[in-house]
Amino acid sequence: MLVDGMALLFRAFYATAVSGQFMINSKGVPTNAIHGFIKHFATAVANFKPTHTVVCWDMGSKTFRTEMFDNYKANRPDAPVELLPQFDLVKEVVEALDVPNIGLVGYEADDCIGTIARTVKDVDAVTILTGDKDILQLIDDRVSVILLQKGYGNYLVHNRESLFAEKGIWPEQMIDLKAFMGDPSDNYPGVRGIGEKTAIKLLQEHGDVEGVIANLHQLTKSQRAKIEADLEMLHLSRQLAEIKCDVPVECKMDDARYKIDTEKLLAKFNEVELRGLHRLFEHETMHA
Repeated sequence: MLVDGMALLFRAFYATAVSGQFMINSKGVPTNAIHGFIKHFATAVANFKPTHTVVCWDMGSKTFRTEMFDNYKANRPDAPVELLPQFDLVKEVVEALDVPNIGLVGYEADDCIGTIARTVKDVDAVTILTGDKDILQLIDDRVSVILLQKGYGNYLVHNRESLFAEKGIWPEQMIDLKAFMGDPSDNYPGVRGIGEKTAIKLLQEHGDVEGVIANLHQLTKSQRAKIEADLEMLHLSRQLAEIKCDVPVECKMDDARYKIDTEKLLAKFNEVELRGLHRLFEHETMHA
């Protein structure tokens, strides 16, 4: 199970920050995001029972995508001040679970997840735990995606067939879908005036971005004009949307084997003052 650390941490933070519950410990450090992250992690492990786990992280906002497109994610506000000290602390907590933290400067967590999902050997199935639909493009015959829903323990699990049933396109076409639609949360526009419905129809008929461009003459006059006006941005948006699956990270299977050291976990949870959370792992420790 590959865990999208950023997706879980942000989700956990905003779920309680909205009511001002930052769970500040006796050292004056907020712990609400870590608390929620651990609950999400433990609940998913109990549900899906992975033999190996890894958590992937973004390593700063400058990546190869910001070099390609200055405005990439430029619309994102700075992280709230209460979240800042939790970025490093959550990694220490993950370390106390004996779960590897993986991240690479210049790349996003998604790229690390994609690379490990594609290259990891000796496993029959890979699951990715996230709240981020961008990850759906990584689904293949071996990889499925667990999307967090509202609350804890509620998931939408997608494989190739279920995604096709919901969307009408295959996982690998999700990259082309984002190329046309753009992504407001990542701040790139795609083709102006082409929304999800039109983009899906074009991909169903022509396969991918290149297929659509090769068949511009078959499109309506309005569609053709929009694509021709934004052709450069269409190509750039596709490059920004595609998760890189060949970045220089590796994950040793022995390091990722899921095993809990109760004393180590308790010591860290007590230090950070994550009260009561060790109970979520009692089931695992009995079988460790």
